[in-house]
Amino acid sequence: MGLLVASDAVGAGEDGFDWFCETVSDEVMPVMLSTRHAAGFRASITDLDLGVVRLIALACSPVRSRRTATHVRRGDPEHVQLALLTQGALVVSQRGNESVVAGGLVLTDTSRPSEGACTDGQIESVVMQIPRQALALSSDRVDSLLAQSLAADVGSGAILADFLKSLLTRGPHCRPEELRGMGTVALDLATAFLARQLGDPGQAPAEARAQETLQRIYRFIENNLGDPGLTPQVIADRHNMSLRGLYALFGDQPLTVSARIRHSRLERAHTDLASGELSGQPVQAIAARWCFSSATGFSRAFREAYGITPTEHRAIALAASQHAEHTNPARHAHHLALPGLRFSAGDSTTA
Repeated sequence: MGLLVASDAVGAGEDGFDWFCETVSDEVMPVMLSTRHAAGFRASITDLDLGVVRLIALACSPVRSRRTATHVRRGDPEHVQLALLTQGALVVSQRGNESVVAGGLVLTDTSRPSEGACTDGQIESVVMQIPRQALALSSDRVDSLLAQSLAADVGSGAILADFLKSLLTRGPHCRPEELRGMGTVALDLATAFLARQLGDPGQAPAEARAQETLQRIYRFIENNLGDPGLTPQVIADRHNMSLRGLYALFGDQPLTVSARIRHSRLERAHTDLASGELSGQPVQAIAARWCFSSATGFSRAFREAYGITPTEHRAIALAASQHAEHTNPARHAHHLALPGLRFSAGDSTTA
């Protein structure tokens, strides 16, 4: 897990609510929160990084949220957020729609004002944060689903809900590369679920279908970065298109296919070098894992991309991690205070 904190770390009560407001605004998105239960307020927020998507689980005492246009301008992660309510009920309003969600799923957009309220008893939720550009569906079509109560007990909704809950339970025991793979699965399940709510995905405009293909290729690349045989031709063959068609698909993208592969491999190496768990592995071993066979070539490419050498990056990252642990132990020492709670911090803020 990444962020894993509870209000007990600062003590229950009004200080706990202040902590909750600050944490949600800093770690999820700016939002105004209010409650009638500041005295004795309890909350727990858990963050699971899945690479292409992020899961946030949160449990809290009754709270109201309001995200205005000013909040959006102050900070917008540019996500759509798919929240699964596992306990309690949430009233959500956005884009002229309003729904009461209990035990189901609800979609919201961080780039639009929204309101939400859970007023009766503790609420628990799991929220998948999906970068808008990663969702292979037309924005106009997705907008029609905002703040609508979506069933999570049948069909693809039930499969998605079970998968999200399983990720939160078992994810902390997975390696980072496994979690990234699970992130692509979660995104595919969410996309399939939302497409089903919109009707026959085959009716989507050609532009939306092209975007869906592009996102599928991106995910294929991310899942196969450790394969030295990953080439544009392999990608084209696996997606039943010509090499010329693949290049055309990438024609208006910031990076070519080959540059995308190289950039993503450097990002993986950058992340692994900053990992305390991998600090005992030689730099070249990590480079080789991501298909950089030449130590000199890897160091040159890394420095061009990040401005420092791989060794310097590792030293800085590990020193920063040790300093954070030393100066802010409460953020880590109290993470088991509410072990069974599951809810989305931002999405009562997603409301």
